[in-house]
Amino acid sequence: MACHILLFALLALASSRVMASDPSQLQDFCVADLKSPADDFFFSGHDMPGNTSNQLGSKVTQVNVNQIAGLNTLGISLARIDYAPYGLNPPHTHPRATEILTVLEGTLYVGFVTTNTNNGNLLFTKMFKKGDVFVFPEGLIHFQFNYGPTPAVAVAALSSQNPGVITIANAVFGSNPLISDAVLAKAFQVGKDTIKYLQAQFWVDNN
Repeated sequence: MACHILLFALLALASSRVMASDPSQLQDFCVADLKSPADDFFFSGHDMPGNTSNQLGSKVTQVNVNQIAGLNTLGISLARIDYAPYGLNPPHTHPRATEILTVLEGTLYVGFVTTNTNNGNLLFTKMFKKGDVFVFPEGLIHFQFNYGPTPAVAVAALSSQNPGVITIANAVFGSNPLISDAVLAKAFQVGKDTIKYLQAQFWVDNN
């Protein structure tokens, strides 16, 4: 009996060590072209401001595996976010990544909302300025808003080669085909006319 207990304890310890660290790479990198050029590990242009002349007043310039093939299997990517005065990077989620954001210029109001709890969906917010860093946990709804009268710039690192993005308003009111207005009216506890009005809007994609 004592032997069984010891074996169980050792297995539990080994499992906890496995769960506590990232899997090791089996090779240096994984690019389909075996004669891959150096450009597969390079991206140019992150110093250039994104075009913020849209309804949201923001632009996200992504650098993920779609831009740098060498990121494949490496579990990391980057994004530059430009904000016009009073520009917004609207509530959205990254289903496959945690995000860490730092402000290069300006002042931002940022926040994220937790999953459902006994105390409701908790909101964590912060006003932060040049040099400050904020973390958005994987999969949680989050946003950034430029409160200032001058442009702002931030850079985000994400823990996935392809983090994905779901912009909440676009997904709910601008899906293709549209979600039934009866479903959304019931969910948001408003009239169908309100839902139809929202579905008729042009939902900007700032990515």
